[in-house]
Amino acid sequence: MRLDKYLKVSRIIKRRTVAHDAASEDKILVNGKIAKPSTNLKIGDIITIQYFKKKMDVKVTALLSSTKKEDAEEMYEIISIHEEK
Repeated sequence: MRLDKYLKVSRIIKRRTVAHDAASEDKILVNGKIAKPSTNLKIGDIITIQYFKKKMDVKVTALLSSTKKEDAEEMYEIISIHEEK
């Protein structure tokens, strides 16, 4: 599954265009490497997202093409969240 679609379906990022833009601006890493929006994900990949003053690491646990809001959190496991001051 494409990175931008995964981020939207899992609701880590609410809109696919926002996920696409973040990846295009080198704010997302997959397994420690800069990721493009079209990067294909596999179960077990580690995604690092750099928000404004927050950095979040998540592990891909499921690849679902669509999901209900209640089930979206089952698609990933939060490894760490770092707040910058």
